[in-house]
Amino acid sequence: MLAHHPPRTLTLLLVLAALAAAGAAPPARQADRDPHALGREATQRFRDGEIGALWAQMTDRMQEALGGEQALEQFRAQVREQLGEPTALVEETVDSQAGLHVYRRLERYAKVPVVVVTQFAFDADGRIAGFYVRPQQEPAEPAESPHLDYETKNRLRLPFDGEWFVFWGGRTAEQNYHVIAADQRFAYDLLVLVDGTSHRGDGDRLADYHCWDRPILAPADGEVVAAIDGLDDNSIGETDPAHAAGNHVILEFGEGEYALLAHLRKGSLAVGVGDRVTAGRELGRCGNSGNTSEPHLHFHLQDGPRFGEGLGLPAFFSDYLADGEPVARGEPVRGQTVAPADREARSPAAEEPAEDEGAEADPP
Repeated sequence: MLAHHPPRTLTLLLVLAALAAAGAAPPARQADRDPHALGREATQRFRDGEIGALWAQMTDRMQEALGGEQALEQFRAQVREQLGEPTALVEETVDSQAGLHVYRRLERYAKVPVVVVTQFAFDADGRIAGFYVRPQQEPAEPAESPHLDYETKNRLRLPFDGEWFVFWGGRTAEQNYHVIAADQRFAYDLLVLVDGTSHRGDGDRLADYHCWDRPILAPADGEVVAAIDGLDDNSIGETDPAHAAGNHVILEFGEGEYALLAHLRKGSLAVGVGDRVTAGRELGRCGNSGNTSEPHLHFHLQDGPRFGEGLGLPAFFSDYLADGEPVARGEPVRGQTVAPADREARSPAAEEPAEDEGAEADPP
């Protein structure tokens, strides 16, 4: 879904709750807890109406800024009324700002067409020193790139068989949240949809996701210059920001072009550093390792062999179908369903792993 300007009433309501303040030192019972866990717990308390527990966790200055538990309860009621229920987690991050651990959660909700940010700031003792819920700000400008007119030199096929959905892809911030990062300026996130959804049932298990354990293929002939395996696949709702790409492969194609294929399933890599591969060879299986909220494939082309270094390059794929229409050479964009044109466009359901081949594959 493309970004939209939020309704004026929604903007006013949520910005009024954007409060942050440092506080006095509280009891240290939360000091050693993971900020991710603190943020998720505080978010759930707010949603479940555990206002007393949430209020008790706030610093004195935060309580003073809010004015009372009743104001916090009223704000919760307004959020529920205007946003409805959360429908999808977009991103979850933690960083440090001015001595605080800042937990930031981007989600989509049932009643509004915008991404909404829930943010908590925790002091060194785990007390809430800042909190807000508000629409995500307008997308940042794409990173500058000297490669906007670049034409991919190697012939690339899509790195999978069958139909996949382009969740993020394109050159604008609305199409592709990656564009703000120079090394991922032209990156893709791809997954499989069946009947408009990425998973069966409630999507609580990794094996519920239609792209889980699908073969990930080499998009061109090349050499493996990086191959990381052994990182656990995240349970749904968990992420691993410390290992952003998760299990991944980097291929060198020549002509200064390298490809990253990330978030692969633990133990699935079929190649190692130094291996020569041909286009279409299986590299590994789609997983949920690294900084990812659900199983998918992250793919981008870059001008160097190391993840996070260098600049992203446009990735033009050859001979594929986009929403059923043949494309001789092009860049897929957000919202398209793509598949190799020279292979039978089988339905995603026909390619799903058998139930006994991964249905209980979630990490403990």
